[in-house]
Amino acid sequence: MSESSNHPSARPIPVLEVFGPTIQGEGMAIGRKTMFVRTAGCDYRCSWCDSKFTWDGSAKDEIRMLSADEIVTELFSIGGDTFDHVTISGGNPLLLPQIALLTQRLHEKNIRIAVETQGSRWQDWLVRIDEVTLSPKPPSSGMETDFEALDDIVSRLREASGRRDLCIKIVIFDEDDLTYARGVHKRYPDIPFILQTGNPQVSHESDDHVASLLNRYEWLIGRLSEFADLKDARALPQLHTLVWGNKRGV
Repeated sequence: MSESSNHPSARPIPVLEVFGPTIQGEGMAIGRKTMFVRTAGCDYRCSWCDSKFTWDGSAKDEIRMLSADEIVTELFSIGGDTFDHVTISGGNPLLLPQIALLTQRLHEKNIRIAVETQGSRWQDWLVRIDEVTLSPKPPSSGMETDFEALDDIVSRLREASGRRDLCIKIVIFDEDDLTYARGVHKRYPDIPFILQTGNPQVSHESDDHVASLLNRYEWLIGRLSEFADLKDARALPQLHTLVWGNKRGV
């Protein structure tokens, strides 16, 4: 199938990283072997973002404009025949309509695709993603959730045909975040719900990095156990930060 060079799906994709195989460190597929494609650009500016280089300009010289076919070729050049799953990450991949062609090319190779987004933008290609994680940002991020946009995305995904795994994930740093998360779960009670510990040391490492993260995880488990309205929620750590800290490309 050929694509006109003027068609949105044929435009090159701004890519910062292609790496793997590694494991998915968070969300519904935690522990799942995957390759990663990290795109540049985000419409949010979260205070604790662990990927600020995707939007703050610090890695602008690392951005490569790649076609869908070039990305697929690079994935297989790096990963060979050792993977069947790709995570498209960011930034916010939902800024990019041209990812539609990448999803098509990956599915032609029988590759399962996962995407995480804050739920602020819609692209039609999202209905073709196998695993969608919606991760609206809590008060500690400094961002404000557009629930009208999030409602619309949830509605479109529910109405779309085909089998799709969908979950909501909220990063938790403090009690205000937990209160926010409970409200989100009440709004979408039928969607699998994940609470995940936040990482406050995104810009540096410390001697007690792992201990600090585990203490936060223990606190989150304890709080989760106290609420009847979170009886079906899951509490998860950021597994990759426990193993590799804040290292990129793993």
